Amino acid sequence: MKTRVLFLSAFLILLSFNIKAQESRWAIELNSGVSMAAGKIIDADLNTGFGFEGVFHYRFMPHFGVYAGWGWNRFGADESFAGKDVCFEETGYVFGFQFLHPFGDSPFSYFLRAGGLYNHIETENSGGDIILDSGHGLGYQIAGGIEFPIGSNLYLSPGIKFNSLHRDIDLAGQGKTLEHNYFSLRVGISKKL
Repeated sequence: MKTRVLFLSAFLILLSFNIKAQESRWAIELNSGVSMAAGKIIDADLNTGFGFEGVFHYRFMPHFGVYAGWGWNRFGADESFAGKDVCFEETGYVFGFQFLHPFGDSPFSYFLRAGGLYNHIETENSGGDIILDSGHGLGYQIAGGIEFPIGSNLYLSPGIKFNSLHRDIDLAGQGKTLEHNYFSLRVGISKKL
């Protein structure tokens, strides 16, 4: 019995050294920034927007991993099919694959992401009342940028992303499609766990 306990203890100690020596596979990221619409939503010219995301990353190969999280983006419109002074809020979930690779021996790395969205678009009047909700549906996201260390397991990651979400709605008895395509300039801070 003592031999098994000693063998198991030695094995767990060796395993913990091996795990500690490897770079962390998990990270959490918070990013935020401005968003610019790539087109109208039906007849609405969207003003410059703002948004943020909270994302978990898991690296299962040296440079390749997955990500998943939640995001929110808000765009105002002076005039639209929904009235004057309304805003369009897109909220929901992001998920996908990430490639992260260093620039030679420098502390800088570049990242590329491709994934999906499961989001909905709410239209709100100036009083904050929801006047239209598209319901959740699938879209896509592509992104890229750089990452560099700013502290102990802390990284700064400026980048650009493109989101696309198309949702069918019923507008006064007529079927319409909300085509929401936009670019975002984001700055994120991530912590490797």
